[in-house]
Amino acid sequence: MANPAIHPAATVISVILTTNDSVPEPAEAVRAPRRVHRWWAVPLAVVGVAAVAAPVVLSFVPAKYFATKPHCVRYEQNEAGEVVCTKSVRQDAEFALVPANAEAVSPRLAITGVPLYDSPGQIYFVTVREQWISVIDWFVTRDNPAARLRSYEEKYPDNQTPAQLDQLGQRQMRSAQDNAVYVALKAAGFDVQLTPGEVIIDGLVCLEANEANTECVTYSPADEVLDPGDVLTKVNGVALDTIDDLGPIMADVEPGAMIPVEFQRDGVSKTGEIETILAPGEDEPRTIIGFRPIDTTTVTLPDGLGVQFNTENINGPSAGLAFTLELIDELTEGDLMGGNRVAVTGTIDVNGNVGAIGGLNSKASAVLQVGVKYFLVPTGQGEDGIDGLEGARAVVGDAVELIPVATLAEALAALERIGGDPVQLVDAPTDTTG
Repeated sequence: MANPAIHPAATVISVILTTNDSVPEPAEAVRAPRRVHRWWAVPLAVVGVAAVAAPVVLSFVPAKYFATKPHCVRYEQNEAGEVVCTKSVRQDAEFALVPANAEAVSPRLAITGVPLYDSPGQIYFVTVREQWISVIDWFVTRDNPAARLRSYEEKYPDNQTPAQLDQLGQRQMRSAQDNAVYVALKAAGFDVQLTPGEVIIDGLVCLEANEANTECVTYSPADEVLDPGDVLTKVNGVALDTIDDLGPIMADVEPGAMIPVEFQRDGVSKTGEIETILAPGEDEPRTIIGFRPIDTTTVTLPDGLGVQFNTENINGPSAGLAFTLELIDELTEGDLMGGNRVAVTGTIDVNGNVGAIGGLNSKASAVLQVGVKYFLVPTGQGEDGIDGLEGARAVVGDAVELIPVATLAEALAALERIGGDPVQLVDAPTDTTG
C-alpha cells in the first residue's frame, strides 16, 4: 500500500509531465463572416425574437379575434320528423367553462348545539369556473372534452350583467343550503320548519329544445317580459307574497290569455303583459305563466341548534345534495361513506329529489384530478347531450365511477353499496319523482 504522504507529489509530477508533452498547434486566424451571411443574420434574429415573444403576446390577445363557435338560431322538423338545424351563426368564443376544484364539505360546515358524530369518510363538492380566454387558452382547450367554449351571449343570457348573474348565483346557493338543512335535519328527526319567501324568477320554461337537448329552441312567451332575477310582485291584479299564492290566482285563467304582471328588476318597479301557456308534460291541465321560480323559502331551526356554511366565492345550487349528505353524516351515528372519499353534485329540493346541473364534464375532470374514485351525479343528466353521463365517462374513463341518483334515498343506498354504514332516518323525505 502506498503511503498517503506521497500522493500530492505524485499528482504534481503527473500534471507537469502531461503538460510538457502537449504541443499546441498555432490557432487559425478569425475571419469575418461574408457579407451574404451577415444579411441572413438579421431575419434569423427577427424570427428568433418573434418565436419567443409570440406566446407572451398571444396570452393577452382575446380568443374572440381568432376563434368562433357554432350556434344554431333556427330549428325545423324534416320529413322524417327529426328536429334539425336549418340556420346557424358563428359566435365569438370569449369564455371557457373549465374545471375548478373538488374539496371536502366538512371544513366549510359548522354545526352547534347538538352532539356530532365524526367519521373517516369525506364528502366532496365540485365547482367549475367560466373564465375569459386568450388565444393561447383557446389553442390549449379547443379539443379538451373537459372544457367548453362559450360565447358572450351564452355567458350573459338576456343581456344580464355580471352583477345580476352573481346575485342570482348567490340566491341559488342560499336556496341550496336551506333545502339541504331542511331535508337533512328533518330526516334526522329534528323539528325544522319552512317559511315561503318572495317569488324570484330563476329561468323561463323551455317549450322546445334542439335534437341533442343541449340548448333551448323556443321559450315560453314570458321570456319577452321577464328575466332571471326579476321579483314577481303582482299577477293579474293580485298581490303575490309567496309562490303558494300563484296557484289560486291562475286557477281560473285559460291558456293563451293575456294577463298583466308587476315585478321588480334591480330594485326598479316594472309592468308587462304575458301570454299564459298550458303546463307542458303534465297530465292534469294547468295554466302557468311560464317561468321557474327560485326556492326562496327560509328554514327555522330548533332553539339552540345552529348550522353555518362557509360558501364564500361559490355560487349556484349544484352543491345541494353534497351539503345534505354531509349534514346527515355528522348528525347520525356511523360512517356514511365507509371511509371513502366521495364526490357529489346535484341540486336538492325539499322533497329530497336530486336535480340536474351544468358543466358535468368539467366537474368530472376536477374529481379525477383530486384522485376521488366515486362520483354521485344526477340521473336527470341523461346519457346524451352536452351535459350527459356518456361525455363525463369519456373524461374520467375507469378511474372514477359515476353513480347516477335521482333521490336522497338512492344516494344513501349508493353509499351503502360502496361500503357506507346504513342510516336509519327518522323522517325520510317523500320521493315525488314517480
